[in-house]
Amino acid sequence: MIEEHKLLNGTRVASEIRAEVAEEVGALSADGITPRLDVVLVGDDPASQVYVRSKAKTSAELGMRSETHVLPAATTRTELEFLIDRLNADDEVDGILVQLPLPKSIDSTKILDRIDPAKDVDGFHPVNVGLLQQGRPQLVPCTPAGIMELLRRESIDLKGRRAVVVGRSDIVGKPMAMLLLHAHATVTLCHSRTRDLPAVSREAEILIVAAGQRSLVGAEHVAEGAVVVDVGMHRVTDRSVVEQLYPGNETKMAAFEKRGAVLCGDVDTTRVAPIAGRITPVPGGVGPLTIAMLMANTARAARQRRGSRS
Repeated sequence: MIEEHKLLNGTRVASEIRAEVAEEVGALSADGITPRLDVVLVGDDPASQVYVRSKAKTSAELGMRSETHVLPAATTRTELEFLIDRLNADDEVDGILVQLPLPKSIDSTKILDRIDPAKDVDGFHPVNVGLLQQGRPQLVPCTPAGIMELLRRESIDLKGRRAVVVGRSDIVGKPMAMLLLHAHATVTLCHSRTRDLPAVSREAEILIVAAGQRSLVGAEHVAEGAVVVDVGMHRVTDRSVVEQLYPGNETKMAAFEKRGAVLCGDVDTTRVAPIAGRITPVPGGVGPLTIAMLMANTARAARQRRGSRS
């Protein structure tokens, strides 16, 4: 278990953001604008279905409209592009999100590039990526934006501090590094070819781990007192692995007995938490922030597109 004073509580911060978005939606409604998020799901991936349902549920809770477009796995790129074009042209649609991954037969880059940048609530379009690069962000990728909100609301000063990001994906790693840089941190971006990763990551005062590899970061990677943010999310169904990751943790074992699985991240929390100054849990850390920032992006897109006066 993580000591309470070390916990970076993403669930609490996400709740704060959601409350602010609900207030924003109320202000927009006073101007006759109800933000609308359209989510496109291709295929029947179970995890994607869970994510899509969660997004629709959260939209409704915050007073926004949401529509989910479910397409068969055999959908062609042309058919998907036709739907994207239709949503781009619909003035009632403020945000378009294409749930990834897409079937291997469809080039996701070409699909994401086709979304109107003003409706790109994932922040993946080259226009939004370029604006972020220039320090003129409009719609920012949700996970990195949520992490920045977490750090800000937990009063973690970034100015002049050494930040290391492990993972260079377009979705998290690269935009995360750019946001930290704009916040005046000194940033190192690591990846699979980084030499002696433990030595590099130990230089971090702020360590963001988004490598997509279970328990990659252990005690040897972390400096005493570092702030550690774990972006990873992995479902573990092997009892022996759970026992190895969480020795003596009765809460985790009880969860495993009940569900047949537990979630863990890219950080070996059991061994890193005693060293870290602050650390996010998995679950309850970064995950809730991602959906909260998606809602914030949708409200922002509605305001920017439709010119609310409030």
